[in-house]
Amino acid sequence: MVNLAAIRVGPMRYNSPWAQVVILGFVTFCSVGMFSAISNLGAGGTQDTQLSDTANGILYGTFAIMGFFAGSVNNILGPRLTLSIGTTGYALYIGSLWCFQVNGTRWFLILAGGILGITAALLWAAHGSIMMAYPLEKDKGRSFSVFWTLFQMGTLIGSAITLGIQSHSTMPGVSTAVYVVFMIIMLTAIVTSWLLLPPHLVIRGDGTVVEIDDAITPRQEFKEFGKLFKDWRMIALFPMFFSSNYFYAYQGAITADLFNGRTRALVSLLTGLGSILGSIMIGLITDRLPFGRRKRALGGCAFVLFLNCLIWAAGLGFQVKFTRASTEVLGKPIPWDWTVGVSAGPIILLMAYYIADAAYQGLAYYTMSSITNDPFRLARMAGYYKGVQSAGAAISFGMDAVKTAFLGEILVSWLLLLVSLPLCAWVLWGIRDTNYDIEGVTHVGAVPENKLGGVALPPGSHAASAVDGTPEVRLGSSKNAGPEITTV
Repeated sequence: MVNLAAIRVGPMRYNSPWAQVVILGFVTFCSVGMFSAISNLGAGGTQDTQLSDTANGILYGTFAIMGFFAGSVNNILGPRLTLSIGTTGYALYIGSLWCFQVNGTRWFLILAGGILGITAALLWAAHGSIMMAYPLEKDKGRSFSVFWTLFQMGTLIGSAITLGIQSHSTMPGVSTAVYVVFMIIMLTAIVTSWLLLPPHLVIRGDGTVVEIDDAITPRQEFKEFGKLFKDWRMIALFPMFFSSNYFYAYQGAITADLFNGRTRALVSLLTGLGSILGSIMIGLITDRLPFGRRKRALGGCAFVLFLNCLIWAAGLGFQVKFTRASTEVLGKPIPWDWTVGVSAGPIILLMAYYIADAAYQGLAYYTMSSITNDPFRLARMAGYYKGVQSAGAAISFGMDAVKTAFLGEILVSWLLLLVSLPLCAWVLWGIRDTNYDIEGVTHVGAVPENKLGGVALPPGSHAASAVDGTPEVRLGSSKNAGPEITTV
């Protein structure tokens, strides 16, 4: 059997944090990314917005409940098994959309939404522990950028597939061939998830091990889980977490209302592109500005606030021009095709919404990863984040299902964003330039050889010196880049 942790190609190691984040990105590329491509079509590609809202409301409701416990499940089962289980619900949900389009089976779509909520919570908890805990502190912003770009490439390519299938169609909804293709792609994610390594085999570039123990006991986890809800930072971040998916119901509803099937596919493609751009922006700001971590983080918060004020103000200006009852918008009957000239502005607006969304999500993850480097704590935080986030989404889809006025939906969405960012800045004001000096790290040289099992090691590490003749190393400390390796 191949020892994946020992694979090295030149300077690149399979067991490096970057390699693991890339694999994680491909898992979500084939699962969440494809789901997002379908979601961005509005109403899951169907014409029944109320049924879609009901299914999504149940999805996010079960997601909210499971999200609080998903981090603990991850810490007991380990991230690889948790992630694998987490991918299964996505293919089932797409299959239920296919079944609805062919047979009109409504109950299956609602049931699949509930199951997906449970499995998705597990996927995102495992993802959080990997993406936030594995990289060095100086790389955490760009770790989000790499992951989010790969994840959104799934949205982008999924939307391109949809656009290719739908390009000559004037149907109001999406053809069944789209669902079949997406379901096949999603099933591959279950296999891909097993390519990830357990945490104790992942070695950072400075020679430190991500985590010695792959899992902890249920008793330990229960005690630590209770502490999460007493942390003032988690309480302060509650509005940010609650609002981070709240606006999806509104954006999906106006997309379904304004555009025909193939134009919705184009919108989905462009929103994926917007998400990639937003993730790159926030990653560069939080990691590359020539300041200490606190100033970089606060700069990122100011950027996200400015971006959301600009884009949502433009959205409000557009929204006052129509209501749910409108049969024409900007003087043209709806649904629009992309050939209708007035459709260009709203299409660009929807893309801009997702630039702001990615920057906002990136700031949330960077804030959590600045609080600690412990993968167990970060898994709990990620689960808490997704649980609160999904509660907000469930409420917003519930509001949309009862046909709340579009103007009311956009105002609530924007207000939540504006309230949450100052509280986020308050949390960021209290972060340290590094957590290594208070949490400690384990260098690869301190780990028994039988625990590592012949893994590939970065140049200069103590364990590598016995093999390749590199100098012996000792663990020092650094405020910015993590543990310093000093040759003697």
